[in-house]
Amino acid sequence: MKADYPVILDACILLPMPLADTLLRMAESPRLYLPKWSDDIIAEVSRNLLGKWNKTPEQVQRRENALRAHFPEAWVEGYTSLIPAMTNDERDRHVIAAAVSSGTKLIVTYNAKHFPESSLERWGIERQGPSTFLLHLYDLEPGIVAQKLTEQAHNLSIPIEDLLRKLRINVPSFVSFFCEEQGIEL
Repeated sequence: MKADYPVILDACILLPMPLADTLLRMAESPRLYLPKWSDDIIAEVSRNLLGKWNKTPEQVQRRENALRAHFPEAWVEGYTSLIPAMTNDERDRHVIAAAVSSGTKLIVTYNAKHFPESSLERWGIERQGPSTFLLHLYDLEPGIVAQKLTEQAHNLSIPIEDLLRKLRINVPSFVSFFCEEQGIEL
């Protein structure tokens, strides 16, 4: 399976490592969606990793290098001329501009306030939180989502329950639903 449905991942989604890891695994083969981001989004991730998350410049560079190596098709270009036409919060206009430029119809973000419906509907773009997005992926391919989470836990050398406890911080609705569906108790 290879899904080419493009989805913009906002910077706030790419910051918490358990969540970012999970979402990016869903974009690896067999791919459930095609992740998209811009230089501005990644610059925001890098600034926050350095300033708020106390990561070293080397750690930040490693993360960006990994994104470039594993998801070269994710980088959106040619969006900057569209930024002035956006009507959402000034600090996040580049996100909608990147979505418009790449033909992306979905932005995954925690930040509903910076992406009001009135700023999105003109472009036919929807906003979802990460729990909702993962729930939709599960609805599409429950077996693949479960397999990818199991593989993630295995790769981290932790039980699936420990991974789900970590993810519950960022995507509680998804984790509750997944545990119920899979018969997992946390």
